[in-house]
Amino acid sequence: MAATPPLQSSSSSTAPRKNLSYYSYIYNNKCPQLPSLLFKTKSQTTISIRIRCDAQNWSAGYVSAATNHHLHSIQNSSPSPSSFSIPSASSSSSESSPSKKVCLFYCAETKPLAQRIAAESDSIELRSISWRTFDDGFPNLFIPNAQGIRGQHVAFLASFSSPKVIFEQLSIIYALPKLFISSFTLVLPFFPTGTSERMEDEGDVATAFTLARILSHIPTSRGGPTSLVTFDIHALQERFYFGDNILPCFESGIPLLKNRLQELPDSDKIAIAFPDDGAWKRFHKQLQHFPTIICAKVREGDQRIVRIKEGDPRGRHVVIVDDLVQSGGTLVECQKILANHGAAKISAYVTHGIFPNRSWERFESDNGVTKPSSLCM
Repeated sequence: MAATPPLQSSSSSTAPRKNLSYYSYIYNNKCPQLPSLLFKTKSQTTISIRIRCDAQNWSAGYVSAATNHHLHSIQNSSPSPSSFSIPSASSSSSESSPSKKVCLFYCAETKPLAQRIAAESDSIELRSISWRTFDDGFPNLFIPNAQGIRGQHVAFLASFSSPKVIFEQLSIIYALPKLFISSFTLVLPFFPTGTSERMEDEGDVATAFTLARILSHIPTSRGGPTSLVTFDIHALQERFYFGDNILPCFESGIPLLKNRLQELPDSDKIAIAFPDDGAWKRFHKQLQHFPTIICAKVREGDQRIVRIKEGDPRGRHVVIVDDLVQSGGTLVECQKILANHGAAKISAYVTHGIFPNRSWERFESDNGVTKPSSLCM
């Protein structure tokens, strides 16, 4: 069968395509070459679409049923046989394509989160992986019912919380796109090497670039490159560390923070504090409707001390905002200086709370000492 020629407009007028709803279909049994479609707009104006064809040519046009005024037409661009389809009398424009089903895989650390995500949507189907190890400690992995995900949209919820779990998850991440799936999305909430994004001395290794290149070599699926979703990566310029075989999507937890702040009883007294210029550059545009306080580390002798560079915390509920926290030392120092300058209340928000070596314990109250309350995700 010859390919259908491209459509060309024979009128410069714009066809009335907006707000059309299917109304009726009229088919002339005596002259099947002259069917018509009737539509009604929301303003109750009836429009007829008339289709004419013969052995060599065909055309279709919009005509006002009330005035028989020609509005727009299209026709084939060459005198060659063509084919077109007419909707059946039972068809309806209200018919919608079936909702996209997503097969969501997960690792051991993200299983509770995956279950919560699946509970929020009927279009997400949880799929498990057998995470085993051989006697020598190397991964022995198995994807059950691998043929069952052919043609499906697949996502993997990863957690690169430590170097020892990255290899086994990468093995799954590299395997899933090869199972003839329609598309593949990698959800990596925390990009763990994001803070090692630059070199300050010859010999420094930017491991953010290393991990980005590893992820850039994930095999393509039937739908094309892998989509990578991560939240509040440490530096936006890390987008350029990724190659062309992956599509990084940088999301943020700040909208959740803004919703939470609006629910607080003292929401009218909120001020946002940034612990350094880097945090201000990263988030101030998303929080520009709040009064802003910028802190900075200055050197006094052999010590680096936190000072308020800009803003006034007096009488405010100050929320310290940053992308991540490790030991929490900077947050504690910011809390002290803000309290000394009259802040009524101090809280802290970070998207990624790392807290190695039980360092979260320094935020727990002891001996009546006030410490910053946590709004961490």
